[in-house]
Amino acid sequence: MVQTRATVLGAFAAVLLAVPAKAQVLVDVSKISCDQYITQRITHMQTVNVWLAGFYAGRRNNPVVDTQALNRNGNKLSRFCESHREMPLLDAVEANTK
Repeated sequence: MVQTRATVLGAFAAVLLAVPAKAQVLVDVSKISCDQYITQRITHMQTVNVWLAGFYAGRRNNPVVDTQALNRNGNKLSRFCESHREMPLLDAVEANTK
């Protein structure tokens, strides 16, 4: 009886202490090509669009996110990247802001 209780308590403790590991994925945005962006091989296009909007807003010291502009700029970038698939994404962004 004591051994059964110890086994059950041990198993219960093991279940409580077993914490699922969460994978962390790091993306170097400077290495994403237009092709990877368009085909979403790295991550979802919208995720990259939000990151880009935040990155460039931070450069301008602007804490406001214009969601309509985010969608417009994402669509414009997608169209540009369709015809410049080998170009690095950040270069494509720079080319589209001129």
